[in-house]
Amino acid sequence: MNDLKKLETEAHKLVTLAKEAGADACEVVVASGNSLTVGIREGAVENSNRSESDALYLRVFCDKKIASVTSNTKNDPKTLAERAVAMAKVSPEDPFQGLADQDLLFPQDDIEAKIAKLDLYDKTEASPEHMEKLALEIEEAGLGVEGVTKSMGSNASWGTSGFVLATSDGFTGSYERSGFSIVGSFAAGEGTGMERDYEYDTAIYLDDLKDAASIGKAAGERAIKRLNPRQIKSGAYPIIVDPRVSAALLGSLSNAINASSVARKTSFLRDMMGKQITKKSINIIDDPHMVRKSGSKVFDGEGVANEKLNLVEDGILQTWLLDSATARELNLQTNGRASRGSSGTSPSTTNCYMEAGEQSAEDMIASIKEGLLLTETIGHGINMVTGDYSKGASGYWIENGEIAFPVAEITIAGNLKDMYMNMTPASDLAFKYGTNAPTLLLEGMTIGGK
Repeated sequence: MNDLKKLETEAHKLVTLAKEAGADACEVVVASGNSLTVGIREGAVENSNRSESDALYLRVFCDKKIASVTSNTKNDPKTLAERAVAMAKVSPEDPFQGLADQDLLFPQDDIEAKIAKLDLYDKTEASPEHMEKLALEIEEAGLGVEGVTKSMGSNASWGTSGFVLATSDGFTGSYERSGFSIVGSFAAGEGTGMERDYEYDTAIYLDDLKDAASIGKAAGERAIKRLNPRQIKSGAYPIIVDPRVSAALLGSLSNAINASSVARKTSFLRDMMGKQITKKSINIIDDPHMVRKSGSKVFDGEGVANEKLNLVEDGILQTWLLDSATARELNLQTNGRASRGSSGTSPSTTNCYMEAGEQSAEDMIASIKEGLLLTETIGHGINMVTGDYSKGASGYWIENGEIAFPVAEITIAGNLKDMYMNMTPASDLAFKYGTNAPTLLLEGMTIGGK
């Protein structure tokens, strides 16, 4: 368990020292963490790592000049504060940086109770023996799938983190969170015909993790299904997008409505505020107040109170993701989406998801005469300025509403603006990632094959 009261004391001490050194304003983040990972391969422990960390992040403001320094809690805080102020005084001016407006900060007397309701911390401290047991169960189940020829490794991990934010305006907020994860990867086939796949799960609470054996079995079955892939003829076909890939597509949309990208004119959606960017039936939500979810928080990286946001409502883009600096640059007000980095803040989502549709994924597949079930993309082929999209891909070919055979060594191409306007969500939304979307039907995509 992280000692939040001790971290708060350290933060307040550094705030005082920074003011004494000449800062007009400042903010301090103190972060600490513990983690344990056990990796198994072929029935034996391949690696076991335990780590503890702590760090101080100080950002000072001298008029319109700013500087950030990072250290650990063992270094002299007075020297750290003096160094930061000296750096700020010789830095260029930034008219948009500064502490968040005080009237937007989360009320001090309500923080602990609201954080407790999010239920983000499991007091269970995982032991190496238990993590090893989970990883072994994954591997045993995966190797038990007929046709699986090799374990590529299984892992079980646990970690906790403590976070404190203190500012010279008097804000203090802290929370701690825990996390557990399990993953297994397996190969099927031999030599150049070998195929591999994986499955994993994550949870805030250990008891919420899926059964380890089911993760191993699912990973092994995925690997088997990928054996003997074929290429297909190039053309325009409908694509059914697996949630693994649809989550990434939603992530690209989140990046495009990040106010940093909008302000720098590096987003293909920079002129689309208040306009339709998806079908009218689609809603995209960012909700920081979901219980036991990895992105949940009651205040953002600047101490600003956050709320559930409708990013896209009935297909219409409603807002950018904003922190204080980007809001000032765009003449707007922050919506509490600041996330912390070593040098300050930047806008980000919390728990972002696309609402489920009405049709099941199975019915979507059954409706396709000829098309692709996309399960994996390869590469970084997205131009965020234009929206042009081109990636290597693999998955399964659909014929007459049924999965016919696996496919590989193909490409898919289009433009994200068109893709978002021509996507239909299925009913299978599940909260597995920080960003979640159901299976999607994409119309009119170009597939490059043989």
